[in-house]
Amino acid sequence: MELNNVKETVADTAVLIVGAGPCGLALACDLARRGVPARLVEQGAGLFPGSRGKGVQPRTREVLDDLGVGDAVRTHGGPAPVGMAWQDGARTGEHRMFRVAPPTEAEPYGEPWMMPQWRTQEILLARLRELGGDVEFSTALTGLDQDADGVTARLSTGPVRAAYLVAADGGRSTVRRALGIAMTGETVDPAPMLVADVRVAEDALDRLNWHMMNTDAGFITLCPLPGTADFQLVAQFKEGAPDLSADGVRALVAARTHLRAEDVTEVRWASDFRPRAALADRFRAGRVLLAGDAAHVHSPAGGQGLNTSVQDAYNLGWKLGQVLLHGASASLVDSYEEERRPVAAGVLGLSTRIHRGEQERGAATQQLGLGYRGGPLSTGRAGVLEAGDRAPDGPAGDGRRLFDVFRGPHFTLLAVGTDAELPTGGGPMLRVHRTGAYEAYGKGLFLVRPDGYVGWAGEDATGLAEYLAPIGLDLNRG
Repeated sequence: MELNNVKETVADTAVLIVGAGPCGLALACDLARRGVPARLVEQGAGLFPGSRGKGVQPRTREVLDDLGVGDAVRTHGGPAPVGMAWQDGARTGEHRMFRVAPPTEAEPYGEPWMMPQWRTQEILLARLRELGGDVEFSTALTGLDQDADGVTARLSTGPVRAAYLVAADGGRSTVRRALGIAMTGETVDPAPMLVADVRVAEDALDRLNWHMMNTDAGFITLCPLPGTADFQLVAQFKEGAPDLSADGVRALVAARTHLRAEDVTEVRWASDFRPRAALADRFRAGRVLLAGDAAHVHSPAGGQGLNTSVQDAYNLGWKLGQVLLHGASASLVDSYEEERRPVAAGVLGLSTRIHRGEQERGAATQQLGLGYRGGPLSTGRAGVLEAGDRAPDGPAGDGRRLFDVFRGPHFTLLAVGTDAELPTGGGPMLRVHRTGAYEAYGKGLFLVRPDGYVGWAGEDATGLAEYLAPIGLDLNRG
């Protein structure tokens, strides 16, 4: 793709999102519920068809619940099956793949949720359409130019002018390459991998376990995908290259497992890749922002890639909304890279260590402990929380949960166990809620950002107005 000096401009959108994967769809949903005019384009004729990113971590479940698809995720997904090791056609023992913890008041989701990536995308697309948006399929970005006021993009369907462009077009991002932003990283494993969605004869393999076999040629796993009749097959190739044909996948299964080739009744999708970890040197170039796999590429071990991508979108959406609609300083967008790039770097290291067997899939993979302490939008401390921490769930004191109070595009000023005076202004984007003492917070005032993190905390409202002004909230506005 070339950077073209496009003369035509069509000022009909605030944000152009390139790529309709989980990241692009989540961002489009978040912008739509805020009333931000956005267009989501995808060069493919339809949504990505495979199961690739199948693990939805607890923190991402919280995000999806806030975006309005929590019920659909519960309906179409399920808990991770218990791993079952095999050797020479016999079961040798169970293996817990992930940390499982019972839900608590503060953390309502205690385990990863299994759902194929194509289903996650279908759910997000349905939600986007409910919100009045859609995806423009078979629409490629072929060039772009930008200036101080926006981006002029050349699409295969014609030019478009936008205030911002978000590249959510995957690990081989054409936008990132066109901008000359390098990716710094390493090959996690030199052995190529095959991933495929297959169907297996009902009497050949049970769907109660995640089946794992180690062979001299490399490991192979078959994981039943909840809500479908499919298994996700993942195989390592210590020598040679994967054969992606249906016959090749069947032969692979017959060679490395006790199943026969004909037991694989259908090969629905197959792809190959080499596990690597890479981080974009920058997440922003002027009016163009990188998100999801366009900004960071992970090993699939530990189920972090899709989750980190969705949370990129969740971090960016409210900031674009505040700048474009509510008078926030344009510098607010700078905080996206400042907050998300360190998180992505840490998660990349986690994925790599898990892939290499140096760390188990423990609490860190759930992403509940990630936050923005010390970041550009984190000010103060109260009770047991510091600004930048994830805001816990819990009883709201009026029959609702705190997540019910937070749900939506607004900020929440939460008073916990205190009689401190609360401001009455701030406009419709600031809601105030008072509740009794709760140990997950302690005592104090907590400004909860639209993405569920504490932005400001204090024992009283001193300094709150000064914090709110740059992000587009004026306490003098009713």
